[in-house]
Amino acid sequence: MPKMKTVRGAAKRFRVGKSKIKRGAAFRSHILTKKPTKRMRGLKESKVVDARDEKSIKLMLCKA
Repeated sequence: MPKMKTVRGAAKRFRVGKSKIKRGAAFRSHILTKKPTKRMRGLKESKVVDARDEKSIKLMLCKA
């Protein structure tokens, strides 16, 4: 049976931590001038992937 290949788009978007999968925040790409600095600071932090999506993301990253 052939080796499983990592989904490259998923590899660029998600990082596997000790216990959870991390992701970046949305709404950070353009039209940044009208967004408050308080909101932008909150968007800088990495977020945690929802538990319902973890299984499918782990399959895409070949970590299952």
